[in-house]
Amino acid sequence: MNKWQKIGLAASICGATLTTAHLINKFIFSTATAKGITNNRVYSTYPWKFGDINYCSYGEGSPILLIHDLNSYSSLYEWDNVIDELSKNHKVYAIDLLGCGKSDKPYLTYTTYMYTQLIADFINCVIREKTDVIVSGSSAPMVIASAFNNKDVINKIVLVSPISIKSALIGPNKQSKITRFILETPIIGTLVYNICQSKSSINKELKNDAFADGVVPCDFLDAYYENSHINGSSCKHLFTSKKCHYTTISLSRLLPAINNSIFIISGELDNNTRILEEYTTANNAIETFSIPNSKKLPQIEEPEEFVKQVEIFLA
Repeated sequence: MNKWQKIGLAASICGATLTTAHLINKFIFSTATAKGITNNRVYSTYPWKFGDINYCSYGEGSPILLIHDLNSYSSLYEWDNVIDELSKNHKVYAIDLLGCGKSDKPYLTYTTYMYTQLIADFINCVIREKTDVIVSGSSAPMVIASAFNNKDVINKIVLVSPISIKSALIGPNKQSKITRFILETPIIGTLVYNICQSKSSINKELKNDAFADGVVPCDFLDAYYENSHINGSSCKHLFTSKKCHYTTISLSRLLPAINNSIFIISGELDNNTRILEEYTTANNAIETFSIPNSKKLPQIEEPEEFVKQVEIFLA
C-alpha cells in the first residue's frame, strides 16, 4: 500500500467515524426529548437581548422569582412541587435561565455578570416591581451580584443549598482552554457532552449529592435528562462555560456590602456546615434553616416544609 492509499484509507476511517458519531448524537437528542416531560405548564417568552427566555407565572400577590440551579440539565421544573402552593399567596414567576430548559441556548461564554443582567432586566421588564427571589445551588452568586448592582430590584433573598464561597471563586486555568476546545468541537465535542449528560450520569450525580435516600424521582430524572438535550448541541455551551469556570465571582466581597435580608434553606442531611459558616461569617445577618429528611433539593423532597419556611421568612 503506497502513501496515497494509506492517506485515503485514513480519511475514509475518519469520515466513517465522524458520520457514526453524528448519527449517534442525532439519535440521543431525538430520544431524550421524546417524552415531553417539561411540557406540563403554560409558558410565556421574554425576548432578552441574548435570546428568548422561557418562563411561567401563577397567582396573585407580592411577587416571587424562582431561579433554578445552574446546570445544563436544570430548568424551572426544579420548582414544580412548590409553584402551586406558593402561588396561593404570591405572584410566582419561574424562569429557565439562558442556556437552560426551553430558553434559547446561544453560542457564547456564559458568565455570572451576564446572568446578573438577565435577572435585573427580567424583573424590570416583566415583573416591574421589587421582587423576592428564591434561588438554588450554583445560581446563588448571580442573585447576590444582581442585588449588589441593582439596589431597587431585589427585596428578600432565599438561597437554597448555595454553593460555597470558595467554589464560586474558582476561575479558568490552563486546562480550561483545552477543555473548551474539545467540547466545542462540532461532532466529537457533542458526543463527549452526550456521554457526560447521559441519563445514567445525571442519575449518579443527583442520587449521590442531591437526594437524601439516594433515589431520584423518575419524573425529575426524565425532566433533567430532557432539559440537557432540548435544542440539540446548543445545550453544551453552558456546560462548557461551567466546566471551564467562567461562571465565577467573589462572594466574600459582595455579601457584606448588600442590605437585603438573606435566608439560607438547606437539607439537614447535606454536609454543608462549612458552607453555612462561610456565608454567616461574610454577613452575620444571614439566617439559616435546615429541613429534616432532605439534602440539596428540599424543595423537591420536602415541599410542604419548604413552603412553610419560605412564608415565615417572607412574612
